[in-house]
Amino acid sequence: MLPPRRARRPLIGDHGGMPDASSFVLRVPDGTPVHVTTWLPEEAPRAVVLIAHGMVEHAARYDHLAQRLTDHGYAVYAPDHRGHGHTVSGRGERGVLGHLADEGGFAAVVDDLLALTDRIEADLPGVPIVLLGHSMGSLLARAYAARYGERLAALVLSGTAGAPGLLGNLGLTVASLEARLRGPRAASHLMTALTMGPYNAQFRPNRTRSDWLSRDTAQVDAYEADPLSGATASAGFYRDLLTGLRWVSQPSVAAQMPRDLPVHLVAGEVDPVGGAAGTEEVAAMFRDVGLQDVTTRIWPDARHEVLHEVNRDEVETELVAWLDDRFPTSTTSAP
Repeated sequence: MLPPRRARRPLIGDHGGMPDASSFVLRVPDGTPVHVTTWLPEEAPRAVVLIAHGMVEHAARYDHLAQRLTDHGYAVYAPDHRGHGHTVSGRGERGVLGHLADEGGFAAVVDDLLALTDRIEADLPGVPIVLLGHSMGSLLARAYAARYGERLAALVLSGTAGAPGLLGNLGLTVASLEARLRGPRAASHLMTALTMGPYNAQFRPNRTRSDWLSRDTAQVDAYEADPLSGATASAGFYRDLLTGLRWVSQPSVAAQMPRDLPVHLVAGEVDPVGGAAGTEEVAAMFRDVGLQDVTTRIWPDARHEVLHEVNRDEVETELVAWLDDRFPTSTTSAP
């Protein structure tokens, strides 16, 4: 059964024009209530795109992409991960903004995506599922594909990162120590400075702390003004994120992904998180372990958020074309 259509309520960061968007709360197995936004096409969908957003942001920022996808016949489901967006800001105590969990947060969010997959399959039986992850969401998506890849029809990764290397491992040590000394929920200004500071420094002179995200100043300003974006993440968050990055960067983990799973990687050329080099490194790892359909698209001069860049219409058009090649028609009849 399809989720009920209802009048759209305003969302933080909403840009309008999405009359078919609605939301529900999914209570995952450990009891966490996860806020999920959905966008549905008028006809039976050719596939579902499950969006896993990045760190200290939320699903409503992907309205523009969701509109493009629904226009082309795709349904979209996008959760606010635990510790993010309306999953934190909704009714009742739902955690700390910028904090996944006191222990095992990265794995918990991967399992939240699995619970949402179960819900999607109940809502839209037989419709193939594409997992699209941006930044932190791309790491979650890589972990999901390694653990539950048989549930997916395709994987799209935006702004993903290569192996953490010495600096990443040092960051994990610092975050783990800070979480132990100050508590996992303590806001980590230290880790934020060690990560975001160098990212932004590459684009001096800086207008904001978030210039590294996009060349589009309107998008950067909207992010900066959004109370559900840009929070200082916790020490436990950085520990979980860097643990997850180290895990998914192992070839033995990538080898657990289904060989026939189509994977498309998109990135900004000068993205300080991965960029051209990091994206090609990940793609090469996937090919080396036997994945048969791995493609990349590097956007010249673009920064971290290619889906919020000055040429985002071009980026979305290319992404939809890639999806259309793999899902040319709806695979189900209308309910």
